[in-house]
Amino acid sequence: MSPAEFRRYALFYLGYYGALGAYTPYIGRWVSANGHGGYAVGAMLALWYGGRILAPPTWARQVARSPAPGHWLVAGCAVALAVFAGFTRFDHGLMLFVVMGVFALFFNAVMPQFEAMTLNALGTRNHDYGKIRMWGSVGFLLVAASYGWLLDRLGNDAFIWLTLPWLALTAAAAWLHRADPPSPAIDPGVAREHLWRRPGTRRLLCTALLMQLGFGPFYVFYTLQLQAHGHDGFAVGLLWAIGVICEILMFWQAPRLVQRFGAHKLMAACLIATALRWTLVAFFADSFAWMALAQTGHALSFAAFHAGCMRRMAELFPARRDMASAQGMLYGFSGGIGGVLGAGMAAFAWQHGGGAAAFVAGAGCALIALCVHVATQRFARSVPA
Repeated sequence: MSPAEFRRYALFYLGYYGALGAYTPYIGRWVSANGHGGYAVGAMLALWYGGRILAPPTWARQVARSPAPGHWLVAGCAVALAVFAGFTRFDHGLMLFVVMGVFALFFNAVMPQFEAMTLNALGTRNHDYGKIRMWGSVGFLLVAASYGWLLDRLGNDAFIWLTLPWLALTAAAAWLHRADPPSPAIDPGVAREHLWRRPGTRRLLCTALLMQLGFGPFYVFYTLQLQAHGHDGFAVGLLWAIGVICEILMFWQAPRLVQRFGAHKLMAACLIATALRWTLVAFFADSFAWMALAQTGHALSFAAFHAGCMRRMAELFPARRDMASAQGMLYGFSGGIGGVLGAGMAAFAWQHGGGAAAFVAGAGCALIALCVHVATQRFARSVPA
């Protein structure tokens, strides 16, 4: 991949995750500031995760049939931008949820497609994926770390207007990929094995789902857990920043780790580290030092694990024609079903046992994922790394 191509792909990740860095931490604050209660906030997040389940598989099928997949990418990003602008007018009533639902469908549809395009462009150098994906983490960090301060000064109504430029950047970056070539046509004389039945696929999907399930307490209650143990807003923001900075550094180093240890061993180490991380958050949340140490684990829990998953996807689905559908399947299982179930599990555990119970449950999910992952070793050995 040439430097110009690298910048083209990195720009999309920067814009997409910059927008996500605004949405994930601050959509609840905006909804609450408009007078809605916890159920409305929960419904908005449920629609978001529901979009991750429904959109990627359907979108992937249409992209696979299209002679111009880049046009689909541009269209999806443009529609997401236009629909999100609807929040400037609709912030109450049924239309609030309609806008959220449509936005979730289109915004969640395009990333699996682009992940597939990135891996296809990298070809045999798929271990370099982390260096490109790192720019998404940079965008997330810039926005998540600064928008709280900006909203305090500009008011919560500025949330939509501050997010729209990042969505516009994503659409502009997608335009640079409008002429990307389609996947090779399927040879009708060759029987195509169903992706779901390919050896190792179901276990990889289950591992990713369980990892995302374990992240449920973190995404929903991490800030509340810290506040309940006496940490102020500055400390909470600093801990989030530590995690994202470690994530960025790991994405830069991930290619070397994947090449040296292989995806299977790296993912196993990530699952062990994640179980330890959630255990620390469960029982030592009153200590800033222990929480800072736990946040460094985000390098393994998120960045290295994600890079390992991408490597395994490239190994399991080397044909370009399969990659978009495979990425949609992974995205729907982990971020979609795993996200919905993880949020529900976290809420139940938090309600009945507090933060300790929620994060112990998250650690348990990571350990179960490790057991499932170990069972894939014989399949990993059968596929060249």
